[in-house]
Amino acid sequence: MAESQIEMKATTVPKRDPRKHQYEKNKCHKKLRRLVGEALTDFNMLSEGDKVMVCLSGGKDSYTLLDMMLSFKQHAPINFDVVAVNLDQKQPGFPEQVLPQYLTDLGVPFDIIEQDTYSVVKALTPEGKTTCPVCSRLRRGILYSHAQKIGATKIALGHHLDDVVETLMLNMFYGAKLKAMPAKLRSDDGRNILIRPLYYCRESLISRWSEFQQHPIIPCNLCGSQDNLQRQVIKQMLAEWDASHPGRVDNIGRSVNNVTLSHLGDRRLYDFASLQADERRIDVTEIN
Repeated sequence: MAESQIEMKATTVPKRDPRKHQYEKNKCHKKLRRLVGEALTDFNMLSEGDKVMVCLSGGKDSYTLLDMMLSFKQHAPINFDVVAVNLDQKQPGFPEQVLPQYLTDLGVPFDIIEQDTYSVVKALTPEGKTTCPVCSRLRRGILYSHAQKIGATKIALGHHLDDVVETLMLNMFYGAKLKAMPAKLRSDDGRNILIRPLYYCRESLISRWSEFQQHPIIPCNLCGSQDNLQRQVIKQMLAEWDASHPGRVDNIGRSVNNVTLSHLGDRRLYDFASLQADERRIDVTEIN
């Protein structure tokens, strides 16, 4: 992709009453902090002395994640360190100066990993197929290895409530699985703990905060990934639900944390075969 085709999207907020603007920004920040704080507490994401590797892509979610982790580093009752890490995959047109400059100005320790996974992904992906699965596996392996290299005890990812619901729907619609995205996860190799502090946050709230902060957003389509992916279809469906049935997506997200195994059908998780009536129970009609 030509350099001229890349537009750095520094989101702007329309001019308004400065006091009202600051009030709305503080309100947005307060809600984000409350939801992130609940997730951190509910899932015991952080411990004293942790070194948290925040994965930064240049999108609104990862910028917001970094903001929240730095905020909690300053005010949390425990001590932990934060290091930002970006993987430069050598995609054509990637503005490689943006994140180093932003992080330097912010005064945050950071690492930029440079690996040409773009060429590898293009070589391994058949024509017409989405590059996302191969790219995701390669990126995950590189980040996991780097976490070990720098001694990170937690890897923080920027997935939010909309991602959780989208993943749940994708697995149900296309994989026949009741499976979403966990707030805290041990990696397959057992060496890393992944956390998702934005687990309770809606994407719309994150977008609002990113606008207030005027984050220097890097386009997420530099790889030329296809627009008509299954996730995009699900995302559009959720957007329609938000418009026609406010609260539905939030309720679906909350349902992931409120599971009744006996009312599902997975025999591996609930022993239906051994289920028997309780013969010791006395019916009230038998008392007299």
